[in-house]
Amino acid sequence: MTDRLDEMETFVRVVEAGSLTAAARRMGVAKSAVSRRLRDLEARLGVQLLRRTTRRITVTASGQDYYRRCQRILADVDEAEAAVSDVHGRLSGTLRVAAPLSFGVAYLQPAVAEFQQQHPGVLFDLDLNDRRVDLLAEGFDLGLRIAPLPLPDSTLVARLLASIPHVVSASPDYLARRGMPTAPEAIARHDCLVYSDTADPDQWRCVDRDGREHRLRLQPRMRANNGDFLREMACAGHGLTLQPRFLVHDALAAGRLRAVLDDCDWSGVGLFALYPQTRHLSARVRAFIDFLADYFATPPWQPEA
Repeated sequence: MTDRLDEMETFVRVVEAGSLTAAARRMGVAKSAVSRRLRDLEARLGVQLLRRTTRRITVTASGQDYYRRCQRILADVDEAEAAVSDVHGRLSGTLRVAAPLSFGVAYLQPAVAEFQQQHPGVLFDLDLNDRRVDLLAEGFDLGLRIAPLPLPDSTLVARLLASIPHVVSASPDYLARRGMPTAPEAIARHDCLVYSDTADPDQWRCVDRDGREHRLRLQPRMRANNGDFLREMACAGHGLTLQPRFLVHDALAAGRLRAVLDDCDWSGVGLFALYPQTRHLSARVRAFIDFLADYFATPPWQPEA
């Protein structure tokens, strides 16, 4: 096992340094030792991890995947050693987290800052993107996902951190010009700004206060795959938008938007922490998930009583 860890560390250092010579210098070993470890590693795995020329080293696709996994393993080893050393179990290592862009900028940033203040030995590698991330293949420890309730079947382990209701809203100027809808059916006669990254973006559904379900077929004025953009278009008076409350909370509080038919249930989504079933959860990952559950126990987008 020691030889395997040495090979893993050598491979990681070569990828990070960009050359065998630089890696050998940083590790304080001979270049020939670095070359031998890499040769033994590739022979044992039966794959080529690096392409070597006289001028440069490039990482193969297999090498990229192996590099991400080695990073996690070496970080876990460092953490295990730290847990039984004289630092009394201080959390350390890198957390690779994937999260939606808008949510990450608005709400995850202060949470990460607070967690890192409590655990300065933990480093974050964040991917803020609305794309669907393959956590295992791309080497992430944790993914935060905003998805319908209940979460669709998945091979991932999911922990619900918070529920997020949907809200229909529009600017006061738009409502003054076009009138406040007083029934769900009236929505279809309004200009609607639609989030396009859903299975059926041109249909909004709600349950009214009498328990009746309404399926509203829209003729959208605009479609976009970014909620921030749609919120700002709504604030500028271009129509109604249906968004998770976290996206419109500040605009509602500031009076830039007004809720429409807020006695109806427009369903909602959940904020989930996801991780692969096959992924061993290090102490830092478990601690961060527990921290987020406490942090979002009273969601910051919740309307004031």
